[in-house]
Amino acid sequence: MTRVAIVGSGFIGRAWAISFARAGHEVRLWDHLPEASAGALDYIEGVLGDLAANNLLGGQSPQQVLARLSIASELAEAVGGAEHIQENTPEKREIKRDIFSRIDQAAGPEAVIASSTSALLPSTFTDHLSGRHRCLVVHPINPPYLVPAAELVPAPWTSPESIEKTRAFLISAGHAPLVMKRELDGFIMNRMQGALLEEAFRLVADGYASVEDVDIGIRDGLALRWSFMGPFETIDLNAPGGVRDYVERYQSIYSNIFPQLLRRVDWGGEVMAAVEADRRARVPKDRLVERQIWRDRRLMALAAHKRKSDEEFGK
Repeated sequence: MTRVAIVGSGFIGRAWAISFARAGHEVRLWDHLPEASAGALDYIEGVLGDLAANNLLGGQSPQQVLARLSIASELAEAVGGAEHIQENTPEKREIKRDIFSRIDQAAGPEAVIASSTSALLPSTFTDHLSGRHRCLVVHPINPPYLVPAAELVPAPWTSPESIEKTRAFLISAGHAPLVMKRELDGFIMNRMQGALLEEAFRLVADGYASVEDVDIGIRDGLALRWSFMGPFETIDLNAPGGVRDYVERYQSIYSNIFPQLLRRVDWGGEVMAAVEADRRARVPKDRLVERQIWRDRRLMALAAHKRKSDEEFGK
């Protein structure tokens, strides 16, 4: 059992706590707002029943997982003795520089300090630390207890030992780490998602497709394959001779399209009226939370299906 500290108990922190506690680790939550940690435990307790119903607790009961979670009243109490520390404070560089300074001073010398940031490069908030060699980003797709991929992003000074230790820890907790060779704006997943969103907004703004048509294309088209294999494997299997054959056959299609992709559409400009009107017609604003719960339950069912399929067909 590894002791894990969750620093910041909001949306992301509480999701990480589920993931790590389910994997058998002792998890301590701390937040500068004490009520946030208490609220996180209430939320977690409500989620564990659904996870158990979908056989996503590894045969454990919700009570067994919940028993591994506790609240620390002080930051030093949370990080003391922890081997992995997952920071989840707001996406502001000044806040992260301050909290990493405090964690670095209070944590044991062997602890890895990871940030869940989705946008800030680790070099921008760890450069001043004496223990900067053990600092990096571990960025999840939310919620990490249902979506296993997590980006591991080192700063230039992150030690190979810290990278490997974190990679092994994530795998042992059921995650699928993407280990970047060096830091880059947007990391891997947001750069790929951003490329898709840029084209989605262009197609709607230029009058080629409706919002729903774009969603259908992903939901009922590309995502069906993408749910169990990535873009390189997809094209490797989409030509008789594999990936090289695919490129020889189809690269010209994409090279002809590429110049059209170099013009940005302002997501918050005129096109937003069409996008928001379509989305609010389908899901009113006051039902967004209800729809988020629907999403998470669908993700649970998909995770359970993927696990069963992995066992039956292999990965």
